[in-house]
Amino acid sequence: MQDTCKPLAGFSYSRAFFEELVDTAMAHAKKLGATDVGAEASEGAGLSVSVRKGELETVERNRDKSLGVTVYLGQRRGNASTSDFSRAAIESTVQAAYDIARFTAEDPVAGLPDEADITPPTEQRDLDLFHPWSITSEQAAEMALACEAAAFAVDKRITNSEGAGVSAQQSHFFSAHTHGFRGGYASSRHSLSVAPIAGKGDGMQRDYWYSSERNACDLAAPEAVGRYAAERALSRLKSRKISTRECPVLFESPLAAGLLGSFTQAVSGGALYRKTSFLVDSLGKDVFPGHIDIAEDPFIVGGKGSSPFDEEGVRVKARQVVDAGRVQGYFLSTYSARKLGMKTTGNAGGSHNLTLTSRLTRAGDDLDEMLRKLGTGLFVIELMGQGVNYVTGDYSRGASGFWVENGRIAYPVQEITIAGNLRQMFMGIQAVGADAYTYGAKTVGSVLVDRMTVAGN
Repeated sequence: MQDTCKPLAGFSYSRAFFEELVDTAMAHAKKLGATDVGAEASEGAGLSVSVRKGELETVERNRDKSLGVTVYLGQRRGNASTSDFSRAAIESTVQAAYDIARFTAEDPVAGLPDEADITPPTEQRDLDLFHPWSITSEQAAEMALACEAAAFAVDKRITNSEGAGVSAQQSHFFSAHTHGFRGGYASSRHSLSVAPIAGKGDGMQRDYWYSSERNACDLAAPEAVGRYAAERALSRLKSRKISTRECPVLFESPLAAGLLGSFTQAVSGGALYRKTSFLVDSLGKDVFPGHIDIAEDPFIVGGKGSSPFDEEGVRVKARQVVDAGRVQGYFLSTYSARKLGMKTTGNAGGSHNLTLTSRLTRAGDDLDEMLRKLGTGLFVIELMGQGVNYVTGDYSRGASGFWVENGRIAYPVQEITIAGNLRQMFMGIQAVGADAYTYGAKTVGSVLVDRMTVAGN
């Protein structure tokens, strides 16, 4: 067991110190007359190193700390924070939150989560989220240089680089509030990336690749990341424009995770109660074809979206968000749930480890097989811009990728726009590949959409 009175590796403060800090803030708020109060103390530390064309570019170390306090006076809420952990600063911060609450209008749904929804300490699982990486700046630079060198070594047509980088980040927090919640944990996230450039002049093409893990031991080898990034850049040389047309579109798996993210945003509480989503009142309705399922699991050991509780200390649970194409649940915090007259789903702070799957997917449905299913159409590997209107579902993004004929890549394409409507795009998903990729906290294979407008020449 970790000694809570001693700081964890790489940190300046212990769990016990944070508990005392939080308790001091909460006690002072109650003394001032707060009806309810919550507080959170946190600390983050990290190292980021970047190189370019064989030379060290930047070495950045970050260390930050914060105490945030939320005070309730009935149904009036005030929040303030500080990076000063002195007693005087704590009391001043609590006073500021209290004063903000005094002059804030009442909100009938404001307040802490119901006590029945709180995750007790006995239910707070250890999900193996903390793996500190004691890498030095010299070692990080050596790793980044090896990654970039591997990209240059693939082919003489790799002529330049936007650089390579290594990042090692970790944080921990403790949170509590007067409805009985007490909890916190440490977590880490480490990454390696490179962005090589192929070709010369007007024919230059760039691409990138990366590896990101909680445990640095699980990162891909620098040489493998560099080689793959170079191969991606080389594959885009001699890209063409194509004429405007309608055709099926295959989204590469990292981009397909973005489609899953669009669904998540559209069925999240804030968008729903503000009625700024094209999926308002979609609960119990078919949004995807019957072969599509979406699952959420906060308890995946080491998962990038894993958590023993949500940001309010509310219970989280594994659940089926979409079952056979039908929406079974939203993503709600306590506040958004009350606004909608519903119950919190334990999603204050966002979703937890989402996986989109198709009941039609077979083990052999790798990328080559997905290209065969695409037949003749567009295979997209890069999207640009933020052209998604969540009120209407209209979707329009700059794109590049490959034109595919008879199930085989014919040539690379660039300077095109793909457009459609997310409602039709979701219902138009014909297949999901077995080439599942985890992008952030979302896991999905390549996704084939039956028809979109591709605007070119």
